[in-house]
Amino acid sequence: MSATTERTAAPEHRQEPPTGTHTPWPHALRTALLAAVAVCTVLLAFAWPSVTAKVQNLPVAAVGSAEQIAQITSQAPAGALDVRTASSRDDAVNLIKQRQVYGAIVLGASPEILVASAGSPVASQALTQMGAQMQSQIQAQVIAKLQAALAQAAQGAATGTPPQSGQGTPPAAVPQVAVTDVVPLSSDDPRGTGLAVAGLPLAMGGMIGGVLISLLVSGTWRRLGAILAYGVIAGLGLAGILQGWFHTLQGSYWANAGAIGLGVVATAAIIVGLNALIGRAGIAVGAVITLFVGNPLSSLTQPKEFLPAPWGDVGQWMVPGASGTLLRDLSYFPDASAAFPWLVLACWAVAGAVLIAVGHFRNAPAVAEA
Repeated sequence: MSATTERTAAPEHRQEPPTGTHTPWPHALRTALLAAVAVCTVLLAFAWPSVTAKVQNLPVAAVGSAEQIAQITSQAPAGALDVRTASSRDDAVNLIKQRQVYGAIVLGASPEILVASAGSPVASQALTQMGAQMQSQIQAQVIAKLQAALAQAAQGAATGTPPQSGQGTPPAAVPQVAVTDVVPLSSDDPRGTGLAVAGLPLAMGGMIGGVLISLLVSGTWRRLGAILAYGVIAGLGLAGILQGWFHTLQGSYWANAGAIGLGVVATAAIIVGLNALIGRAGIAVGAVITLFVGNPLSSLTQPKEFLPAPWGDVGQWMVPGASGTLLRDLSYFPDASAAFPWLVLACWAVAGAVLIAVGHFRNAPAVAEA
C-alpha cells in the first residue's frame, strides 16, 4: 500500500481550536456578577426614592390662633407637617403662589383647606385627607357640646333649677370644612401625569443628543455649535408637543421652550464634555449621572421634602430636578422665583462646555503627533 493510500485511509483528525480562544471561567463568572450588580443598581436607583418616600416635613401655612393651630396639627402624624403661620387667608394664598408652602389650613368660623394641585398632586391629596379629618373632629366636638347641653337641660328640669345664661343651649350648626384649589392643574391634565411623565423623555432627549454629537461630530467649536442648535430645535419641538398638543404646560410658550432647550443643552454638554475628557467611558458616566442619579431624585411626582434628607435638595441641583421645577414654575407659579433652577441649568451647561474645551486641549498634542 502506498503512502498516499495510507494517508487517505487513516482517520481524519481535526485540530481543536487553541485554548486561548475560550473565555476563562473566572472571567465569565466575573462578567455575570458585574451584570447582576448593574441590574440591582438600576432597580435601586429607580425604586429607592419611591419606596423610602413618606409624608414628612410638608411646608403648610396656618391661619388662626396658636391654640387652634396646635389642636389641629396635633392630629397629624409626628413630623408630617412643617407649619408656618400666616396672618390671613390672603397671606396664605400668596405663600402658596410663591411656592413657599404646598397648601394652607384656615381656622375659625369658616374652616378651609387651601391646596395647589399644580404644585404637587400628592401633597394636595394629603391636605384634602387632612380636611376630612378636621371635619370629623369638628363634628365630634359639636356632638360633645350637644350632649353636654342636653345633659344640663335634663338635670335642670329634674331639679327644677332654671339654666344659667349660656348653659343648656345647643351649639350652632356644624361648620363645613371647604377645600379650595388655588392653583389647579390644566383641565387637559387634571392629575398632573403629563408633567411628571415628561421628565424621563426630557432626560433621555439630552442623553441622545449628547451621545450622537460625541460620536458623529468632531472639533470643539463644531460640537458646541451642534449642542446649541440641538437645544434650540429640541426646545421648540418638545415645547410644541407638551404645550401645543398635550396642553400639559401653560404660560409662555417661548419661556417653556427656552427652559426645555437649556435643560437639553445642559445634559448633552455634560455627556459630550466627559467624552472629550476621558473617552467613550465619559458617555456612560454622563448617562449614569442623568438617568440613574438625577432622574430618580428629581421629585417630579412628589414633594422633595418626602425624600430622605438631603436627597430631595440634592435632586434640585441636578438637571432633571431643576428642569422639572422650572417648567412647573413657568406654567403654574409665575409669582415664584425661578432664578435657582435657571442658574442650575446654566451652570451644568457651562461645566459641559469647559469639559469640552479641556478635553480638546488635553488631546491636542496627541492628535498633532498622530
